[in-house]
Amino acid sequence: MPGLIGKKIGMTSIFGADGKNIPCTVIEAGPCVVTQVLTEEKNGYAAVQLAYDDKKEKHTSAGLIGHFKKANTTPKGKVAEFKNDFKKPMQLGDVITVNDVLQEEDWVDVTGTSKGKGFQGVVRRHGFSGVGGQTHGQHNRLRAPGSMGASSWPSRVFPGKRLAGRMGGDRVKILNLKVLKVIPENNLLLVKGSIPGAKGSYLLIEE
Repeated sequence: MPGLIGKKIGMTSIFGADGKNIPCTVIEAGPCVVTQVLTEEKNGYAAVQLAYDDKKEKHTSAGLIGHFKKANTTPKGKVAEFKNDFKKPMQLGDVITVNDVLQEEDWVDVTGTSKGKGFQGVVRRHGFSGVGGQTHGQHNRLRAPGSMGASSWPSRVFPGKRLAGRMGGDRVKILNLKVLKVIPENNLLLVKGSIPGAKGSYLLIEE
């Protein structure tokens, strides 16, 4: 399916036709440059590699600098592949804008990296409710994980048990978000609802 690489700008709200206030996320979608066209004959599958967001040459490896020069473009910060289902044939060096892929009332899937929340306990990470009340000698046990395993056998905690640990920073895909508005002159896209990631993080938008 065709798509674009974008960047999360933040959230806002707009009024719909029925007067209701609709929360939406503002995405800077493109412009993206075609840096490689993959074919069935040469690569075994048909896809288009897009690149987005300028990057300093001193922060780019020599191999990538040469790769971008083939497309006659500057180094880019994010590269991703999409299925070659675009409305027009893609050529190396073509520039894809939000207007070329999406229109208002379209439905999109958005993939991003969720906010990292660091090391979290079981209450926040898994929704545990703690050991119980504060009576009968309970002390500082309201957010504890509780019993973890048997004593004599197997005398260990089984792998995969939900415990405290690193939370967030996962790749998350949100399906079926409605495109409320497209602002092509500013490469902006307004989609209904929230999407994963912090402000300024990269996103993959698929039709």
